[in-house]
Amino acid sequence: MNFVIEMKAAASASPKRLVLPEGADKRIIKAARIIMDERLAGGVTLLGKAADIQDAARAEGVDLNGISVVSPAVDSHLSEYSRIFYELRKNKGMTLDQARIDITDTLRWGAMMVREGDADAIVAGCERTTGDVLRAGLAIIGTISGLKTASSCFVMTGLNPQYGNDGAMIFSDCAVVPNPTSEQLADIAQSAAMSCGEFLKTKPVAALLSFSTKGSAAHDDVTKVQTAAKILKERNVDFIFDGELQADSALVPSVLEKKAPGSPLKNVNVLVFPDLDAGNIGYKLVQRLGNAQAFGPFLQGFAKPISDLSRGASVDDIVTTCAVTLARAK
Repeated sequence: MNFVIEMKAAASASPKRLVLPEGADKRIIKAARIIMDERLAGGVTLLGKAADIQDAARAEGVDLNGISVVSPAVDSHLSEYSRIFYELRKNKGMTLDQARIDITDTLRWGAMMVREGDADAIVAGCERTTGDVLRAGLAIIGTISGLKTASSCFVMTGLNPQYGNDGAMIFSDCAVVPNPTSEQLADIAQSAAMSCGEFLKTKPVAALLSFSTKGSAAHDDVTKVQTAAKILKERNVDFIFDGELQADSALVPSVLEKKAPGSPLKNVNVLVFPDLDAGNIGYKLVQRLGNAQAFGPFLQGFAKPISDLSRGASVDDIVTTCAVTLARAK
């Protein structure tokens, strides 16, 4: 599969509205122009001080025609957004005056636009940390009903075509939750299954990975994965899964039959790692040693589309991430 082409086609087929909180960053401005010119979005809003955005655009020779520029501190939505943010945070000691100040942060403002339907997707992180992006998303957009955990996934393509969906798989979580509990691991598996449907357009088949297969080793880390599998069973999730499994059991039918006879798995396309060490190391080994392509990390588990960028992201990286995020918008 050509992941980028497919995501751009999906975004342009039903253009949605995008908000970019780091509006004065020259990479963001250039990406916004490309997104509009390629009709990947129905509209793009840049957040920040209008003068700073306009000066940066002039310096880069970018025409802002058709791109909205919003300065939160003077926007007509300030009172409304302040009130909503206050209601969301008052149980944590937030005052209305403080809410009015805090909501003008462009990350929070962008998240509020998405929450309130004034934008369909938000992408940020080329200037702000992943933690900043996650906090704004969790505080304002929130997670999918029934889930408490925000996590991430990578779309891995260019693998041996006998694996996954013609050589494409979902790896999760590789970037957000360092040492998930069993409940969090179950949430991650559910989110990764949803990501599989969105990105690979196929029914998810998930393996919960471990250094043990069906009790071949005894350890607290093994018990955690076993418990996560039990939680998924209790939740009666609508996708096929099994665990705990070693990687070879998950991927090779003959090994699976020997180590876990009767497992429902066939053609696994989602690998759920037990912790961030395993996930991050795993995807990078496959990417570098297997010459695979790794797209992401893409945030998952949020109620509405939100994506994080690397602070070293190129213009092309930003455009791709925006296209993927827009393609996820319903």
